Amino acid sequence: MKQKFNVTGMTCSACSAHVEKSVAKTEGVRSVQVSLLTNSMQVVYDESVTDPAKIIRAVEQSGYGAFLPQKGAAAPAPQVTAADVIKQMKRRLILSFCFLIPLFYLSMGHMMGLPIPHFFHGTENALTFAFTQLLLTLPVAYLNRSYFQVGFQTLFRGSPNMDSLVAIGSSASILYGVFAIYQMSYGLGHGDPARVQQYAMDLYFEGASMILTLITLGKYLETKSKGKTSEAITRLMDLAPKSAAVVRDGQELQIPVEQVLPGDTVIVRPGQSIPVDGVVLDGNSFVDESAITGESIPVEKTAGDTVTAATINKSGSFRFRATRVGDDTTLSQIIALMEEAGASKAPISKLADKVAGIFVPAVITIAVLASVVWLLAGKPFSFALSIGIAVLVISCPCALGLATPVAIM
Repeated sequence: MKQKFNVTGMTCSACSAHVEKSVAKTEGVRSVQVSLLTNSMQVVYDESVTDPAKIIRAVEQSGYGAFLPQKGAAAPAPQVTAADVIKQMKRRLILSFCFLIPLFYLSMGHMMGLPIPHFFHGTENALTFAFTQLLLTLPVAYLNRSYFQVGFQTLFRGSPNMDSLVAIGSSASILYGVFAIYQMSYGLGHGDPARVQQYAMDLYFEGASMILTLITLGKYLETKSKGKTSEAITRLMDLAPKSAAVVRDGQELQIPVEQVLPGDTVIVRPGQSIPVDGVVLDGNSFVDESAITGESIPVEKTAGDTVTAATINKSGSFRFRATRVGDDTTLSQIIALMEEAGASKAPISKLADKVAGIFVPAVITIAVLASVVWLLAGKPFSFALSIGIAVLVISCPCALGLATPVAIM
């Protein structure tokens, strides 16, 4: 049996790869495809061995959520729409850049020959130089705190994703910067200008802010591309009317289209959309089928002809017998095919997901090993720690976070 599931909590390719791996281990599952773009999962499984509840349990055990799409009833309107999410992310992105630009100017401007205020120059002003960068970094970290919440949660569950790498890298950068501020303070208090100068050049505040802001930019572009995909499907769903006029026990009733049953007699008047598929019983009219077939000229319908859901009755009235309703209508099958196409993956995408699944733990391992090797080589702890942080910061997937959404827009 083939079943679609909606999946919640995924934020990157590593998440979808982890969900796929967990579900694939479930006994009776023959194949599974997880789409990050549509937050959905297509599973082919043996009904005699497993069931949807076991599959959902496997997803939950991997640290994510899953549920079956609603059938036979109108789905409730989401409390937060895609437009609201895009608006919130745009606001967050703009505010992040508002703090990142002065931070980048302050930390890197002198390297490019740009003028820096005099009260940031010199060893005696090193604390002012460092503390100002920290104050500019903290708002960026707060605005993008979701990366820390999701990243550390998945890390502690043993399924680290790209957010985990972002959270670890930016957290390490900020904490090391705070450590450097204490070292500079110690140097100023004990007359050690060399220590002050060393740690003034070892600040990574701009790296943490840059990582968080660029990843947010990638997420914003990705959310916009997802919105376009869901908007196209929503427009298709809106083609069908929400109610239908049916004849039951000799009376005409106006009922929700989800309650129409095969065999019901449905009445369609001029200008109305046809609610379900069926066969005309009596009457004649011209029906605009351009939304389904692309034919721009209305097609004449008489007794015995078939009619399709979401097509528009242009003139005349007729009655027809419902033959296919709910998910069996032509429109519903078109929507299902679109969603299935969005959830399917090319072979190169499957390879990318496999790489993403091992990328994060590999980077964390390399960072730890780099620090340990330098410690064994006799370098001080602060130097070894800075090497590990550098590996984490450089490996943060800013390019991947930008390239992926731009490619699918």
